[in-house]
Amino acid sequence: MSKQKSKEKSKEKSKEKSKNAEESKEDKEFRHLVRVCGVIVDGKLRINRALMKVKGIGPEVSNSVLPILNLPTGTKIGSLTDGEIEKIEVVIENLDKHIPGWMLNRQRDIETGKNRHLLTADLDMSLREDLNRMKKMRSYKGIRHSLNLPVRGQRTRSSFRHGATMGVSRKKK
Repeated sequence: MSKQKSKEKSKEKSKEKSKNAEESKEDKEFRHLVRVCGVIVDGKLRINRALMKVKGIGPEVSNSVLPILNLPTGTKIGSLTDGEIEKIEVVIENLDKHIPGWMLNRQRDIETGKNRHLLTADLDMSLREDLNRMKKMRSYKGIRHSLNLPVRGQRTRSSFRHGATMGVSRKKK
């Protein structure tokens, strides 16, 4: 009986070793930091959540990218291969060809007249250029932006105050 028990124990140990070997292979394939579109993302996040970390990609756009690539929504981005991540980047760079125009963040661009989807630094730069254009042409919105006042019609009597507060002053006799 002791020989049978020792054989069973050795079989269990070999099974545990094979499981540990499989887990170590998975650990080697899984990356904890992934670079997507120039942004370093946590590998533990699901694909749609990870894509939302890129400036210019929101929930709608990230959810519309997954069916284009036939990727399941539940997979972690750290388990994807380099080829799959490159495919994601290619689709994101050419979003105007894959999703409808109303989902893009730069519709009827003032310079080119085309629908585009901008990301990260390009998005920041285009917004800054738009503000500078409004300030230069002295439109109402441009003037409000240059004076650091609210642009969208809010009241300014009690809100948006700048400078030091006066506090309570004593009445002079």
